[in-house]
Amino acid sequence: MADQVAVSHDVSKLVDKIKDIKIAMMTTIENGHELHSRPMYTTLPEPDGTLWFFTEMDSQKVDEVQHDRHINLGYAKPEDNLYVAITGTAQVVTDRAKIKELWSEAIRGWFPDGSDDPNIALLKVTITKGEYWDSPNATLLRAYTYLKAVITGERDQPSADRQSVVIPK
Repeated sequence: MADQVAVSHDVSKLVDKIKDIKIAMMTTIENGHELHSRPMYTTLPEPDGTLWFFTEMDSQKVDEVQHDRHINLGYAKPEDNLYVAITGTAQVVTDRAKIKELWSEAIRGWFPDGSDDPNIALLKVTITKGEYWDSPNATLLRAYTYLKAVITGERDQPSADRQSVVIPK
């Protein structure tokens, strides 16, 4: 029997899961069909789920997003047994005021000239779907699921707090 996963339209729970994870693996599409992933620093997510990433205007990822806006983001916090997958669309933003608003010294290593760098741009990601897996204690959870399977013959069905699909309205 297929897993029955809770579905929510509340993007705030998804944002709460990733707000403290600074690095995401961003996957774009290159050459029309090949997946291309790289680590990206995430600024603080907006309450509506909008995600922002700094990039160089002349980077390969900008070219890829301009050809196909579909992206995937992977977040992981293994020490908390938390994993998040997000699909969405990206657009390149060169608004200098937004760049200054989101600027953080934490990214100066990639942009030594700061927010005034003429090659700096933002990738704005609009979430179309997200899914998370969050188990507070992996050892206890494995023991629980094992015992449940042995005693009842049934597999564990994660609650909405442990696994959920989020589809923003």
